[in-house]
Amino acid sequence: MSAFRTPTMPVKPGPQEALQLAGVSKVYGSDVTGTAVAVTALREVSLAFPAGSFTAVMGPSGSGKSTLLQCAAGLDAPTSGQVFVGGEAVPHGDETGLTQFRRERVGFVFQQYNLIPYLTVAQNVALPLRFAGRRVDLRARTALLARLGLAELAGRLPAELSGGQQQRVAIARALLARPAVLFADEPTGALDRASSRGVLGLLREAVDGFGQTVVMVTHDPVAAAYADVVIFLVDGGIVDRLPHPSVAAVAERMTRMEMAAGGAR
Repeated sequence: MSAFRTPTMPVKPGPQEALQLAGVSKVYGSDVTGTAVAVTALREVSLAFPAGSFTAVMGPSGSGKSTLLQCAAGLDAPTSGQVFVGGEAVPHGDETGLTQFRRERVGFVFQQYNLIPYLTVAQNVALPLRFAGRRVDLRARTALLARLGLAELAGRLPAELSGGQQQRVAIARALLARPAVLFADEPTGALDRASSRGVLGLLREAVDGFGQTVVMVTHDPVAAAYADVVIFLVDGGIVDRLPHPSVAAVAERMTRMEMAAGGAR
């Protein structure tokens, strides 16, 4: 499904691009006095993610995949380059403006569900909209909970739910605000196999049924196989891509990269 492209130059994305990274680099620890060691986590990464696509990001430990997600989502500022979400540049230097930008354009699903323990499922799902000062469409919330199999749990507290149910609530919370991009960081890392399949199926349904754009960081070939395309990072740079991934093909490429990384050390 995905028409994954690598742009040849940093340009403002067209209307069909939900997310673009244009020449994005991230360096940690650089110091003008020379006392700190500079570590380059991303090296001039340029990617375009079409609207309604599901992309998995993989790589060995320390490859830069989490940094890519943080820069793309506006959680960390790139050292150079530009990120566009929903056709608009992610702002820099204005924390209030950046917070508002994330609330309006970005959704998050993390390994830890980050639900408010004293709020019900329905209240947790509506929370980002309330923070943003936006009206909560109660009918839309009810319909979304029903579609995600959460209707009967709407009045329960997070402590009354299983891990898989809590992650479904986190996905519903992200989807209700209709973000330009939903970022998922190891969303099944804390779940058992059956719950993981359910959560991954929901992310796939978000793309196919809602037209949502999903970018997921994962180490799991099974999870990556739910995506339209997998991109692979090594040492902060893109080294490969795999459209229409299968579990076996993803596992083979990850094994090859990890062996190469081990041999280089």
